[in-house]
Amino acid sequence: MAPAKNFTFICGPDDFLVGRLGKDRFAKMAEEAGADEFAREVINGFAANVGEVETAVNSFREAVQTMSMFGRVVWLKDVNFLADTVTGRAESTLKLVEDLQQILESVNPDDTAVLVTAAPVDRRRSFPRWCEKNADFALAGGDGDNASEALAGVVLAEAKAIGATFAPGAVELLLAKVGANTRLLVEETHKLAAYAGDGAAIAEADVAELTPNVAEGDFFEAAEAFFSGDLKWTLGALHRHFFGGGDARPVISALQNRNRILLQVRALLDSGEARLGPRGLDGIPRAAAEHAAKFTGATEKSSFNLFSQNPWYLGKLAGNAKLPTLRRLIDNQQELIVAFEEIIRRPHEQEEVLREFAVRCLGAA
Repeated sequence: MAPAKNFTFICGPDDFLVGRLGKDRFAKMAEEAGADEFAREVINGFAANVGEVETAVNSFREAVQTMSMFGRVVWLKDVNFLADTVTGRAESTLKLVEDLQQILESVNPDDTAVLVTAAPVDRRRSFPRWCEKNADFALAGGDGDNASEALAGVVLAEAKAIGATFAPGAVELLLAKVGANTRLLVEETHKLAAYAGDGAAIAEADVAELTPNVAEGDFFEAAEAFFSGDLKWTLGALHRHFFGGGDARPVISALQNRNRILLQVRALLDSGEARLGPRGLDGIPRAAAEHAAKFTGATEKSSFNLFSQNPWYLGKLAGNAKLPTLRRLIDNQQELIVAFEEIIRRPHEQEEVLREFAVRCLGAA
């Protein structure tokens, strides 16, 4: 049997996931140690500067060294000075992290159960690597390529906990609309489950209708209508947007983002490097291996870089929309510039300007 670890270390890129897992682990550790409320201590590890790092480490040292007649549990919570930040890189902070490691090395788990939770963490540094080897280590929320799978896992686990299920495509759409906002993902899962009702699966249509558009991307009704080629629907969507007090800027931004992506999709289709299959757009991994490195300066999620987009979302755009020709997409982009200039000239006629834009682009289709 492997020897017991001195302490538990939970980290990850998302403070919400780390904090939630930490709360559950702390409660379990306290129960196992038989620690009453007087034998449980929580130290705030959040530090805005080196002085606060020193305060946190010193408070943690005192808490660990305090003896108790009964089981004692100490939680160093919300540590943020292990990240690649100005405070985290400071020489004084690095020295204090060495002190923290010495404290953890000296912990006797028979006397005191210790939990450390940290987010985000620069795992290239020696201290997190040391924790991986010497602690009861857990990575919450995934990392790098596994992040999307981890977020889907959060949604599915939350749904299971409340007795809900998702229909095919619903989880993917939820992730595409909300992005990496785990708090909102959890809240939306509860809301959607309540809407679906007992025993009913959360449908993709429910997500499309009820979930806000938080992630970078576009799910505005006007964009959906415009790229379906339906002029009547587009004009109706524009009227609903402006009737509700909306502004032209988010609509133009949504249209431009979608048009940029579809320009790149159409170019891949026309070149034969991708094709429309039964489940959307096929060939993206091969095309990414060939072209992704050329998108210098657009590595973050952006409509300027096709390969930074959610693959499911790309398949949804290419498979469900009436994909315009490359010529039409170029013309759309030119017309969007004209519309933007017109709105500057006619700021009180924004709806009229966009209606004129839609008629120019779709009226002859």
